[in-house]
Amino acid sequence: MLMIPAFASQAVACEGRSYDGPGVMGAPLCLPSTPQRIVTLDPTFSLGMALELGLPVVGAPLSGMSDASLKNRAEAAGVADLGTFAQPSIERIVALQPDLIVGSGFLGDGAYEMASRIAPALFVTPEDWKDFFHVLAAATGRADAAGEAFAAYDRRVADIRARAPDVRVSVVRITPWDFQVYPDTPGAYGPFAVLREAGIRRSAYETTHGDTTVKRPDWEELANLDGDVLLYIVGGANDSDRSGRHKEVISNPLWQMLPAVKAGRTHRVDAATWMEFSGLSSANKVLDDIERLLLTEP
Repeated sequence: MLMIPAFASQAVACEGRSYDGPGVMGAPLCLPSTPQRIVTLDPTFSLGMALELGLPVVGAPLSGMSDASLKNRAEAAGVADLGTFAQPSIERIVALQPDLIVGSGFLGDGAYEMASRIAPALFVTPEDWKDFFHVLAAATGRADAAGEAFAAYDRRVADIRARAPDVRVSVVRITPWDFQVYPDTPGAYGPFAVLREAGIRRSAYETTHGDTTVKRPDWEELANLDGDVLLYIVGGANDSDRSGRHKEVISNPLWQMLPAVKAGRTHRVDAATWMEFSGLSSANKVLDDIERLLLTEP
């Protein structure tokens, strides 16, 4: 059994960066002023945004990632593989001698307590991708870099919003066992928040002011996806693109009755971008899809 010495994450007098802002677990935190060896515990927000901020990431759970682009960027930056997201290797984390461990708040108190025994732990809690990015930047001394990174993104969003077509767009994920719809809500998941920000309207079924994060329509309810254009997601973290489920769905008469399908206005989009959203790079890929698939629609 690996013995981990207890690490006092909060010294009486912090000799590094004291962070008492919102959006983190365990505040106030005592963090290194200039971290040199960062381990991230999730291969999406924490890894993607840390790399985009130019932070020195030395380890992350890379096994099983379907986002090949992010994995390649991490490997090119010398990031060591900690194993899978569900079971990262504690031994590898300790061996990397991190001076900061970054994770998402959804990992929970147990993971936070374990990480804090190894090094100062920064667990960022906002679910909104922009809020997560800015908290990570502020806590690691990269607020200026975040502002510069978002300036170009904001200009691009404004340009696309000014050209947004007068159409309604439906988006559905096909898994081996169900359909999943991520609604347009004030707290929408990353790619769907980008759609909203870029002025893309969804169907009535996909738009809500509540806190519903995902809907799982059955075959009959699928008719509610009555947008003029249909974007769909298969594969990625599941095998719906290989198991026969994809072909089963698109050949079903109920699928073929959808307005966008009948009009020939359906597009498959990348599961890595849309279901493993990881920051500005992913957001810009969603904008690429909007420009390529929606702004060029007849």
